[in-house]
Amino acid sequence: MNQLQITERLKIYAGRLNEFKYLAAQCFTSAKENNQNILKYEWFFNGDQTECVVKERYTDTNTIFARVTNPGHLFGKIFRVSDFSVKVYDDPSKELMEASAALKPKVYYFFQGL
Repeated sequence: MNQLQITERLKIYAGRLNEFKYLAAQCFTSAKENNQNILKYEWFFNGDQTECVVKERYTDTNTIFARVTNPGHLFGKIFRVSDFSVKVYDDPSKELMEASAALKPKVYYFFQGL
């Protein structure tokens, strides 16, 4: 696989849903305006809107760095209203893993697929 996929899971703190949605909308707008080789960027809520999953796909690691740099100030705000975990699929660069070490990403390396 040549693309890098990311899945983020955010557990929203009680009473913070509206603030979360506001920040999520800002993140989405930033990604839409600065769409630099983003292949997928989708947000999903569970039934009671206590959790959100973000599915992302990028052409390469450099695209992720560009993507994170644009709304970087929003990430700290989202982390104050939710618990965050991230999974990375395929083969992220050493630079990406070093830059995201504080987030403790769980990495899954490609095995097979269609």
